[in-house]
Amino acid sequence: MIDRTDIQAAVQARLAKRYRAEGRFRMFGILAIMSAIAVLILLIGSIASQSIPAFRVHELTLPVTLEGSRVDPAGDRSEASLRRGPYNSLLQEALRAEFPHIQERDELRELFGLYTPLNSARLQNHVLDNTDLVGQTIDFTFPISDDADLYLQGLTTTSSEAAPGLVATPSGRTGDISIFANANVFSPIVADIRAQLTSEAEELEDRAARYEARAANSSGDEAAASLTREAEQARTQAASRRELAAPGGDGINMSPDLPSRLVRMNGGIIQIDRISDGGRTAEGRVLVALDSTEAGSEWTIWTLDVPQAERRITDAQIAWAETLLARGRVVQGFNTYLFTNADSREPELAGVLGAVIGSGLTMLVTMLLAVPIGVATAVYLEEFAPKNRITGFIEVNINNLAAVPSIVFGLLGLAVFISLFGLPRSAPLVGGMVLALMTLPTVIISSRAALKAVPPSIREAALGVGASRLQTVVHHVLPLAAPGILTGSIIGLAQAMGETAPLLMIGMVAFVADTPSLSAAGLTEPATVMPVQIFLWSDGAERAFEPRTAAAILVLLALMIVFNAVAVLLRRRFERRW
Repeated sequence: MIDRTDIQAAVQARLAKRYRAEGRFRMFGILAIMSAIAVLILLIGSIASQSIPAFRVHELTLPVTLEGSRVDPAGDRSEASLRRGPYNSLLQEALRAEFPHIQERDELRELFGLYTPLNSARLQNHVLDNTDLVGQTIDFTFPISDDADLYLQGLTTTSSEAAPGLVATPSGRTGDISIFANANVFSPIVADIRAQLTSEAEELEDRAARYEARAANSSGDEAAASLTREAEQARTQAASRRELAAPGGDGINMSPDLPSRLVRMNGGIIQIDRISDGGRTAEGRVLVALDSTEAGSEWTIWTLDVPQAERRITDAQIAWAETLLARGRVVQGFNTYLFTNADSREPELAGVLGAVIGSGLTMLVTMLLAVPIGVATAVYLEEFAPKNRITGFIEVNINNLAAVPSIVFGLLGLAVFISLFGLPRSAPLVGGMVLALMTLPTVIISSRAALKAVPPSIREAALGVGASRLQTVVHHVLPLAAPGILTGSIIGLAQAMGETAPLLMIGMVAFVADTPSLSAAGLTEPATVMPVQIFLWSDGAERAFEPRTAAAILVLLALMIVFNAVAVLLRRRFERRW
């Protein structure tokens, strides 16, 4: 006799097991989605945090006198005459007026390093656009150098400032001066320097010992000799540091390898080069002229933690940048240059406008070629082509082409469009044709899937009322398949927009500083695209290109999000439920 109680218990056990399995599956799915969202947030957040410095820029505003005799030598306000003006000299004179005590050539070169001479071209264009400015003094605003900008954003070095509170007297206002204190106020600096030198000497000695040990165990004579030389060099450097760190002597000299010490007093800034007299006297160079030589206790010692030898901006440039910031000549604002300029060797002037226009022209060519050809091919294969071996062979190859690496299409474009037909390199026309080849399989496959999704009853009804096959397809099938065709095409174009490899093969990796025109001529002008621009900036030597690379990635992501949003809107707009 069957025991119903046992059967019921067994069913309940199996049901509970199934429910637990379903619960685990649901939990794993939720965990997978949450993990994907967390990774995406981490990725976007990391890129966004790195890009923040690129969206800010410090701009320098100087009064520039546009003397008519210099800016307009011919005196006729013609373009040829205005282009002969010494605009960079005008900028240099305006900047030099802020620090009139600077006379030495090396110091002037250092001062003019606060901006790039390319800004003179912007001043020239400004005068060409406003010829009435000739003879006037204008406030001209331009970005300071990328190194000064990074420093003012706090990305170069940390710093600290302390007020000793003791009386000190400077020996002069400009040039090389001494600062006399009524106590050994500079002794802590000497102690810090000696401690640091001792620490560095110990590290060098340890390194020398490691080299010597590796040389002793080395099997090759050449390698052993190289390691021995490295060890001797390290011991020599260590001995030099121990000599500098040894107590006693007449004083201690500052070195570019040590954290910089500056003194702010009487409205000026002095760079300390030497400390003597038992820590009571500091000798150095005046970077910003002092207002007076009066003794006082309101002065500070300013420490820059990163040594000058380990940064691209000098102590003097830091002092001048800080002074200009305090005077209101330097102001931080939104970096419009990032969106209004094309590429540049100078990071502070580099922008993405040229790459955005190049991407737009390239994608225009891609869309005009890939979408009509792809949709027409899909319609023929799905609606009109006979089902035979040739059609099957074509379909199989189209599916295979969708999986071919994109760089292969770049090689094909290089061989056919450039080498065979002689089309220009680095042109949006060629780039668009190459990307169209790459996108065609995606458009064909997605369009065929959309056509297949149209119910056969639509075709049968149209044919039943006397429509031809072409009328059936054009008037009934295609409109109903349009949402799927548009979605697949836009996703394929968005994928093409992010491609880099095929464009590198046709020379779109070249540096292009001019923005391509939006006319038909722009299709054959040298241009670059957003992925290639990001690739170029990521390889830039200047540190300021790092945040600009992250900012360009955000711009590219924003463009691709717009593309996908358009795809979603179009699908919802034309979607029809059966």
